[in-house]
Amino acid sequence: MRRWNGWGDDTHQTELADFAKALIAELLGQTRPLPNASLQEVVQSVPQTRAPDHPLIDKSPEVRIKHAAGQSFSDWIQMRSGVFTNIPDAVAFPETSRQVRELMDWAARKDLILVPYGGGTSVAGHLACPVNDKPQITVALTRMNRMLDFDRESQIATFGAGVRGPDLEAQLAAIGYTLGHFPQSFELSTAGGWVVTRSSGQQSLRYGRIEQLFAGGTLETPNGTLEIPSIPASSAGPDLREIVLGSEGTLGILTEVKLRVTPLAEAEQFYTVFMPDWESGVAAIQAITQGRIPLSMMRLSNATETDVSLKLAVPENKLSKLNMLFKLRGLSEQKCMLTFGLTGSKKQVAANYKLANTFLKQHGGKRIFSAMLGDKWKEGRFKGPYLRDALWEHGVGADTFETAMDWSALRPYINVVEQNVSNALKAQGIPVFAFTHLSHVYPQGSSAYTTYLFPLASSYEETLQRWKIIKKIASDTVVAHGGTISHQHGVGRDHAPYLPAEKGKLGMSALKALSKSFDPDSRMNPGVLIADDTASTREQA
Repeated sequence: MRRWNGWGDDTHQTELADFAKALIAELLGQTRPLPNASLQEVVQSVPQTRAPDHPLIDKSPEVRIKHAAGQSFSDWIQMRSGVFTNIPDAVAFPETSRQVRELMDWAARKDLILVPYGGGTSVAGHLACPVNDKPQITVALTRMNRMLDFDRESQIATFGAGVRGPDLEAQLAAIGYTLGHFPQSFELSTAGGWVVTRSSGQQSLRYGRIEQLFAGGTLETPNGTLEIPSIPASSAGPDLREIVLGSEGTLGILTEVKLRVTPLAEAEQFYTVFMPDWESGVAAIQAITQGRIPLSMMRLSNATETDVSLKLAVPENKLSKLNMLFKLRGLSEQKCMLTFGLTGSKKQVAANYKLANTFLKQHGGKRIFSAMLGDKWKEGRFKGPYLRDALWEHGVGADTFETAMDWSALRPYINVVEQNVSNALKAQGIPVFAFTHLSHVYPQGSSAYTTYLFPLASSYEETLQRWKIIKKIASDTVVAHGGTISHQHGVGRDHAPYLPAEKGKLGMSALKALSKSFDPDSRMNPGVLIADDTASTREQA
């Protein structure tokens, strides 16, 4: 059963080990959890629906609650406290593009707001629509989850946009193919969601980001149906795929996606090495990507994340022995963990491992339980979000932010971002602990993904204010260093106030004009991408 007020399957329980609790106490001091509202209590508080009747919609309070929010920190505050800023008036469950078209036309006649819902995994505020004087219908694409067509010769598979990662891969594996798109939200996120938020999978170095995998599809809009054919390349004007990519439900609802797939690889292996320090790790990654060595993924944890990862994963008695081994291999406390993957034929994997290892050795990389640690990473690659629930129950707020920038800008950014975030609540005497890794690398630059932990306050209101302060400082730091406000999570409402810094005045004007063209009555997911002038995450209460 899907957990209604957190992440994932509620049968999957993650508990903090005693040594992990001791580490948290060392980093953040004593922490206390906040009381969680029960689903029964919240259901009883759901306001009466304003939605007119329609055969495709469900107006029941529990269904409405379960589609009222995503996974951003402010969403968690609402779900855990039971106090929602807004609850949809109904949830629609279409099964075909034709039914979505019918809903679109019905919404125009009845003057309704429509909010698309895929896997509910947004961490940027895509789903928590602000209160509106018009009834809001959330359109859940859950039932649009089948492969609709497969062109084997062209290697293009067409899916309903609501297909979740595991179901998509299972259907492809049955015929010997893979999409290869594995974001950390893979278990719950959907193909349509990946497209409209410009998602990046953990093995994008081999398979590409979703913009390389998205070949075309069907977008139902208030102004009609946009069909995008699957053409390998074109010089016939601007690419209409790019209008849909990153549109985040503001132009319409993506109902079908055509995806470029790949035959399943013969072999795949993940390895972990330890670099002497951050600079040597970054230099190795640059050399490998700029040398076009065909790995499938690389992830470099800085010294802080490496230290915390080891302390959270390894009991203290075993960790002391491991640290002795590190010292024997000449690795200090500045060591950084670098995990990389190889995918392809057995010959390709073996050859590319040798090539990568040559670069890593040149920069001081040391193999310690290399394949074993790599296997451990693969085993837990989608389990990270479950830790958020365990930390919450221990009184710890956990959140992330990410960006991407050129290598020349990344170095100075890394030097200050953790310091800025760690000092965000210093005036209040509240510790914040932050750590960073590079998870998607390019010849010209890289993403940078920062996780931070802080103690929950004694109330939900104060906890939300703490998060807002940290979020503002983090976002301001990203913008000041010329980074994108989001590399893989999208803009949503949380990041919308910072988008003009990246797009500029003329760019924002073009986005507004585009939205007006597709959605003249502003009924599609209002407040996403283009910030509402009356509200901003830049403001501190």
